[in-house]
Amino acid sequence: STRNGIERGFLTCYSALTLSLFLALSNANPVTSQQLRRTSPSSTIHRVSSKAVTDRIRRRVVLNNARQKTVASQVAMPSEIGVRPVNTMEDMLKAKFEKYAPEKREPTVEVMKRAISEQIEAMNGNRQLRPVQLNADQLDNAYGVAEAITDEYAKTFSLGLRLMEKEKQKAVWAIYVWCRRTDELVDGSIASHITPTTLNKWEERLDKIFEGYAFDALDATLADTAAKFPIGKQGFKDMIEGMRMDLYKSRYQNFEELKEYCYRVAGTVGLMTTPVMGISKDSVMSDTEVLNSAVALGIALQLTNILRDVGEDAQQRDRIYLPLDELADFGLTEADILSGKVDDRWRDFMKFQIKRAREYFAIAKSGIASLDPSVRWAVWGAGMVYGEILDAIEKNDYDNLTRRAYVPRWRKFQLLPVALVQTLLMKPQKD
Repeated sequence: STRNGIERGFLTCYSALTLSLFLALSNANPVTSQQLRRTSPSSTIHRVSSKAVTDRIRRRVVLNNARQKTVASQVAMPSEIGVRPVNTMEDMLKAKFEKYAPEKREPTVEVMKRAISEQIEAMNGNRQLRPVQLNADQLDNAYGVAEAITDEYAKTFSLGLRLMEKEKQKAVWAIYVWCRRTDELVDGSIASHITPTTLNKWEERLDKIFEGYAFDALDATLADTAAKFPIGKQGFKDMIEGMRMDLYKSRYQNFEELKEYCYRVAGTVGLMTTPVMGISKDSVMSDTEVLNSAVALGIALQLTNILRDVGEDAQQRDRIYLPLDELADFGLTEADILSGKVDDRWRDFMKFQIKRAREYFAIAKSGIASLDPSVRWAVWGAGMVYGEILDAIEKNDYDNLTRRAYVPRWRKFQLLPVALVQTLLMKPQKD
């Protein structure tokens, strides 16, 4: 269909952006301002000729014909840069049992505590980072690409961002795109070529970004954001560790393991974005409490993602992001998930999981009133819309094995005024 063609076109375009990260992974040399001028977003991305791609993409990014030289065509194939598939038993055993044995992993609460402490230090310190060496037009083009990617791949999230002031929007676009690219390493078209070594190089690239060096235009947006806002680096590193988990781990024995994963791949986003959002001067919560509530929102969103995608993850990716011990408590097995059969055991199990996700949303809501007033509506609006997915699962009679719950666009817009009223009535409170 035309729509499928459009989607494939955009995915081709985005794959080019994703593959561009291998330039830095193989050649650890930052791109100069002059090089970015020659390979700006306007000259390195395919044209996606469709009205379904938003005006923002067409307005900010002049996309060339697919036959022209693109970022993807300039990047060496994975085999040429020393990145190979993890396909030997020796590699698998080493990764799974030697380096990543569960008993060796730091407790999640300690991981979070360390990252929050580092973030507070960044927020309260007088950090001076090297500004990225780009002019205003180059940065504007780069942020335009980041905006387009955010709009396409995080529609609910992007809707909430529209309620923020422009500079904060841009910063969150930059953070989202970095997170998206990081996720694509282990869950995208090049995932079979990714090893822990690749992620180590990606982490080294992150260090350079925080020093003000850009390896491509999208890196430049994060370098610029880090120079303007007091965002800590540990949350980004913790997310990369979450991607390392995805390389070897497809089952979670208990909620402690799952919570660590949720923190690393989503709770960290709360840490990254809170310094951009800003904490209200009227807050009666400590910075630690505010950041904990921000992490809770990320965990709530990830738990919701997991519950929405249970069937798809299990049947298409052989991944079960549910605590296996809790499955057993309700008399369920992996085979029950793969069968796609919804019975009373499954409904009771889902009620328990949904209740927990809502508890994390409640923790998150307690911290919204401590954020800067200008962002409360945006943050809680996105949270409310996402929380509605849980309602949709219930309306589907808890069938998330063969059906995918979603929130219609009209309902999203219907919820925004409700979120506005709720945020106006919010009073700063202790957790």
